[in-house]
Amino acid sequence: MKPHPPVSVIIPNWNGEALLRPCLAALRIQSFRDFSVLVVDNGSSDRSVRLVRDEFPEFQVLELPSNRLFAGAVNAGIGATEAPVVVLLNNDTEADPGWLLALYQALDRRPEVGMAASKLLLFDRRNVLHSAGDGYGVDGVPRNRGVWEEDIGQYDDGREVFSPCGGAAGYRRSMLETIGLFDEDLGAYCEDIDLAFRAQLAGFKCIFVPEARVYHRLSATGGGPFASYHCGRNFITVAAKNLPGSLLRRHWPRILLRQAQFAWDSVRHVREPAARARLHGQFDGVMGLRSAIAKRRQVAALQRVPDAYLESLLQS
Repeated sequence: MKPHPPVSVIIPNWNGEALLRPCLAALRIQSFRDFSVLVVDNGSSDRSVRLVRDEFPEFQVLELPSNRLFAGAVNAGIGATEAPVVVLLNNDTEADPGWLLALYQALDRRPEVGMAASKLLLFDRRNVLHSAGDGYGVDGVPRNRGVWEEDIGQYDDGREVFSPCGGAAGYRRSMLETIGLFDEDLGAYCEDIDLAFRAQLAGFKCIFVPEARVYHRLSATGGGPFASYHCGRNFITVAAKNLPGSLLRRHWPRILLRQAQFAWDSVRHVREPAARARLHGQFDGVMGLRSAIAKRRQVAALQRVPDAYLESLLQS
């Protein structure tokens, strides 16, 4: 029996026929060769599945009957694969030929690291950063490190960061078996930050890998009111679910102020669909606090690091 490759690349897809060719073609020319590719289709109504099977027959497809959003799709893909390293990749990306090798080697060199973050750059302006690893603020808001900055190597020291962007991220399967998979109640947006919270609390570090370059078409499969709603809801949920009690007590005024600023900004632009969606998401986030707080016990049980260590990772 042929052994399983050490890396599985999982690509969630929903009606991505116009995006998949450059994404999959870039995987064909990776310098690292010992990997499998699984496209998880979220019940697409276009010809995405036919495109993969006709033009990229060496890659596998997992067809889901309905759209389970990002979290549901990647969880299904993780469950359908066995490689010790799981790599997630958005369908609206194009990876540099050395991308996968750099991610794999970064995890292989440092066994204490559970997550590896790619360098995400804009698809149409390839010298501009979208993420040099993601961070999380004491105000309860995630950050894309380096976003919109010209990439002149200012983040190339490969330091530890809070989280990878889930659009191009490597995860050690043994870590996922310890902390659990993505929270499907979040659906999309912040599900990667939520998972990184659990990982960091359990003592698994994340390293930024500057050689792992990926070019990203922003919001090609999301954005607009959809993104605004989920960010509005999930910012509240992630903070309530994951922040240890001492940090919540210390920083709740900043978190509350930031949410008030978001709400006020949305009210000022309430005629815009995205603004109304954000308010709707914030409302649902508040209404869902009981469910988020109920999950805190499971998260707290994972904690192996002191609160001070976690706070040192947060951005002011």
